[in-house]
Amino acid sequence: MSRSDQEFMAETPDLLHYDLGDEVVAFSSRRNGGVSEGNYAAFNVNGYCGDNTLHVSANRKLLCDYLHIEPSCLVLPHQTHGTRVKLIDEAIMGLSSLQRAAILEGVDALITAEHGICIGVSTADCIPVLLYDPVHKVVAAVHAGWRGTVGRIVVETLSEMYRAFQTSASDVRAIIGPGISGESFEVGNEVYETFVSAGFPMDRLAVRRTSIRNMAEQSWYIDLWEANRMQLESRGVLSENIHLSGICTYQHSDEFFSARRLGIHSGRIFNGIMLKK
Repeated sequence: MSRSDQEFMAETPDLLHYDLGDEVVAFSSRRNGGVSEGNYAAFNVNGYCGDNTLHVSANRKLLCDYLHIEPSCLVLPHQTHGTRVKLIDEAIMGLSSLQRAAILEGVDALITAEHGICIGVSTADCIPVLLYDPVHKVVAAVHAGWRGTVGRIVVETLSEMYRAFQTSASDVRAIIGPGISGESFEVGNEVYETFVSAGFPMDRLAVRRTSIRNMAEQSWYIDLWEANRMQLESRGVLSENIHLSGICTYQHSDEFFSARRLGIHSGRIFNGIMLKK
């Protein structure tokens, strides 16, 4: 049986907050503080992973109440592990929910300069990157799975911030949130070779050791945290302005969703960022 509306409203989202400055709210959601059940328990706001739609709606309302915004001010794309970046402006916010959903299809990074609009990306082992330009008052949320990392979606997002707002990378403050660590991200040879072909320095990003899945075999392990940190620095983000959460979702799946632990039919971490009104 589903819980009553009264029980739904009794929950409070359990968020990992980041300090990027007084003008901005930035966070990653933990699994607690929501109403979803099973592998979606308990706080999941992603409507594309098979969760009960009533639970997703209730969790979104809980988050919006916590942030003091209307549900329409919560913006989530339908990610497809690509490198498309979308600017969320006043025109898009004025569209109907169906029109907005169509525009956000196949988008893996969002940028906005609108105040009181919480943009965010969903992850469950992939790497979330949150960006803030305090000079031009612009924020971005990036979903960097291994495909997005290979495609350098973080670099593309910074480039789009420059094109739209003249953001200087040296001003940007960055968060690399909870995601699978290099110690746990075991990949096949084809993924390793994809990184090699894309020009990544694998001597810094990869190690070969005993497979987690088969102790009789050797596998490659790739550090996506470092791959994205290096991309940020390559674009001019200062090392002291890059904060790494250091939380491995695979190792801490009791606290954060991990698709490798729970399967794809499970909840997602919401990594959000918002300019305060």
